[in-house]
Amino acid sequence: MSIDLVARVSRHFSDSAQTKLAAVDALAQPIARATELMVECLLASGKILACGNGGSAADSQHFAAEMLNRFERERPGLAAMALTTDTSTLTSIANDYDYKQVFSKQILALGQPNDVLLAISTSGNSPNVVAAVRAAHEREMKVVALTGRGGGEIGKHLAAGDVHLCVPHNTTARIQEVHLLTLHCLCDGIDCLLLGTE
Repeated sequence: MSIDLVARVSRHFSDSAQTKLAAVDALAQPIARATELMVECLLASGKILACGNGGSAADSQHFAAEMLNRFERERPGLAAMALTTDTSTLTSIANDYDYKQVFSKQILALGQPNDVLLAISTSGNSPNVVAAVRAAHEREMKVVALTGRGGGEIGKHLAAGDVHLCVPHNTTARIQEVHLLTLHCLCDGIDCLLLGTE
């Protein structure tokens, strides 16, 4: 049985492009609000804490790197960190308590009222990310939630001042592709608000 891999690849490209174009109307306004929220945080000497599992952990690290180092333009580093990178912290919390608390315990220790949590979950149902959102609220932080599939449990736990960036799709790969584009939009918007347009 022969599989036409070229046709499959072409279909993925087409599906990805169509998903992104279809998401613009739903996401453009909340992405702009999330950008403003993050800039307010940074200008108030706050920091952005990011978390997620699997591909979403990689996305949180990607975002933090582009904040701390740079995105497209030269600028001073911006205060952001991924809560997914310290293996000693992650494994000790998971071992001594449970995996559901790996982000929330870090937020309760590090989070401050001017900070923002970037909570990433394709399903919106990751228990440790839901716990992170609750911990952020306990620390009087704002939350930017990046989800899909209707937002799941995370969508139910957001407060009035939070921003929900929910990709209107059900396929993990397509949601994650829009998540990456969204993160790049946030990085670009933050730079524009802080540095002006080029």
